[in-house]
Amino acid sequence: MTGSEQATLEQALQQLGVPPAKAPPMATQLDKRAHQLASEGGRTYEQALIHLLQLMKTAHDERAKQNV
Repeated sequence: MTGSEQATLEQALQQLGVPPAKAPPMATQLDKRAHQLASEGGRTYEQALIHLLQLMKTAHDERAKQNV
C-alpha cells in the first residue's frame, strides 16, 4: 500500500469513529487482512478491502444507534 493509500484508509477509518492515534495501525491491519482474504481466493484485494470497510461501517452504524 502506498503512503497515499494508507492516508486515505486512515481518513476513512476516522470517519467511522476510529481515534486518530489508532487509525494508522488499524489501516495497516486492514491492508494485511484484505491481502489475506484475496489470497484465499474468490475476490480481489479491492473487493476484500471494501468488504472489511463495509463491516466496519455496519459496526459504526450500530454503535451510533445505541448512543441515540
